[in-house]
Amino acid sequence: MKKTMLINASQAEENRIAIVENDRLEELYVERESQENFVGNVYKGKIVNLEPTIQAVFVDFGVGRNGFLHISDVEPRYFKQGGYDPDEMMRKEKEAAAAANANGRGRRPPSHGGFRPRVKPPIQEIFKRGDEVLVQVIKEGIGNKGPTLSTYISIPGRYLVLMPALGRIGVSRKIEDEEERKRLREYLYDLKPPKGLGFIVRTAGAGRSRRELSRDLAYLLRLWKVISKRVVTMPAPIDIYEESDMIIRTIRDILTSDIDTIMIDSEDAYERVKEFLKLVMPRHSSKLQLYSGNDPLFHQYKVEQEIAKIHAREVPLPDGGSIVIDQTEALVAIDVNSGSFRTDDSAEESAYRLNMAAAKEISRQLRLRDLGGVIVNDFIDMRRDKHRRGVERTLRDSMKRDRARTKILRISPFGLIEMTRQRIKPGLKRSLYQECPCCNGRGNVKTEESMALDVLRMLMLATENKNVASISVRVNEKVASYLNNQKRKELAELEGRGTLDIRIVGSETVFPEHLELECRDDNEREVAVSLLSKN
Repeated sequence: MKKTMLINASQAEENRIAIVENDRLEELYVERESQENFVGNVYKGKIVNLEPTIQAVFVDFGVGRNGFLHISDVEPRYFKQGGYDPDEMMRKEKEAAAAANANGRGRRPPSHGGFRPRVKPPIQEIFKRGDEVLVQVIKEGIGNKGPTLSTYISIPGRYLVLMPALGRIGVSRKIEDEEERKRLREYLYDLKPPKGLGFIVRTAGAGRSRRELSRDLAYLLRLWKVISKRVVTMPAPIDIYEESDMIIRTIRDILTSDIDTIMIDSEDAYERVKEFLKLVMPRHSSKLQLYSGNDPLFHQYKVEQEIAKIHAREVPLPDGGSIVIDQTEALVAIDVNSGSFRTDDSAEESAYRLNMAAAKEISRQLRLRDLGGVIVNDFIDMRRDKHRRGVERTLRDSMKRDRARTKILRISPFGLIEMTRQRIKPGLKRSLYQECPCCNGRGNVKTEESMALDVLRMLMLATENKNVASISVRVNEKVASYLNNQKRKELAELEGRGTLDIRIVGSETVFPEHLELECRDDNEREVAVSLLSKN
């Protein structure tokens, strides 16, 4: 399998990274200069408002928008500010877990460090207005909502993640081989990281040597020393640590040995990546190439056409059928349509094969579009339990390569699979598109007949006002044509009722739902539309 990383950085306003496997787009990352990205950044903030009813505080962290910090994201060390002892809470948690196990309920005891207690003190007893707090942005603000914050700080390296609140050593759950997990844990213990700091071996750390882990550990410790110094010396609100730019960040997080080539179309970006690889990932330096073709990089690899497809509402499946993706404010609905898909087998077998193809495409589209939140997948109905379990398993297996956290429920009797996908920032569509000014995002506009009826209602209201002598109506050309032809009789009646002069003006440059009324009295003075109902 040929796997290539393409980096399009030729425009200063936008960077794009595509992962192409066997000439098929599998992952896409887009970041624009105009869209500030705070996720992963660490700030020293100040509490500006407390909301006991939702157990949250709002934090000014110096970016112009206050962040949202919920009690569930407050590290236990802050409990001492309210007179609560985290160690005592830990002891009670372990006792409760032990009692639950003894009663056969199987409650798992908390880990010895970095735990999140189930029972926490009220947030108004932990913080007060003006308190300073060290926070990290874990989710970008969406719409009117501000960024989501956490006091559980995590600083990623190439192979390790520094997590000060954890206080212990761990290995990523995605590394499933027990022997490998044991080896990596032993390596970390041998490196003797400072007490009180926690470290997790990332998925990229699998198969790495002690020397590679040691180098990454030393880098993170130097970085944490700088961060700790800034926390002590700098007044809030202030930024303490900022994530790398998208190109370096993406290479750090997703570059693995199965990627054969890294192609970059910008000389400046090429030099930056070259320097980064030389310092952090020297074994991958030979994969780096500077693209010098005449055609744009994404056009050369046919990625631009693929990107155009991922913004479409309907996505065709390879052998027929399609999936339809609708994104709302709260959830994403995905419908599987059979369309022209047919096989010589039974209807049950046809539905199963179509659903299997749809499950793979759904996981791909969720990655490419970066859709998050609650997702409801409506598959074609299947009767056999074996087929239903097979579709579930295919969807779960396909989602394993997704870097975002996901949770998938079992298929319902109606063929629905509900799932959640970690939402860190607005989806790709919301980042690249704006709401249509014609329909305000509805996707539909009124017909000429509907708009004509709206105009007549407004004119009827205007005729009741004794001060109005003439009315000029400016609407879309098609609406004006409908009024002047199909509604000529009604307009004449309105003119005769109030001895008015009504003029309909059509324009091709206005929206289909545009309605502009200008009312004047006998002295050519304008009568405000808002006063039409007053005599």
